[in-house]
Amino acid sequence: MEKKEYNKLVRDLFPELMKNKGKKIEYEILQGSDYSEKLMEKFNEEVEKFRNAGTDRLLSEIVDLLEVVYAIAEHRGITESEVEFMRQLKKTRSGGFRKKILLKSVEGSSK
Repeated sequence: MEKKEYNKLVRDLFPELMKNKGKKIEYEILQGSDYSEKLMEKFNEEVEKFRNAGTDRLLSEIVDLLEVVYAIAEHRGITESEVEFMRQLKKTRSGGFRKKILLKSVEGSSK
């Protein structure tokens, strides 16, 4: 039987899903800085998958990226509702990105 090494963060139900498929898995529960490090690796992995996603996978990759962002926030003591509240607040104060504005330059004092 072939054993493949991953050493990456996976979704919570992944071990159970693999066991149900008859797979023998080895995993550990991460804590502290180890978890932080793997979350950032996962974030970078998901950003790359999103960047390379075709139209058929785009929504799925956005959802995966969002799930990792929520996990990072939770790990740092921020709830999903706090993230959403702040997102809405910033959107109300500064707008979103729907107008596709590219800032070219600003001239004048920086005060």
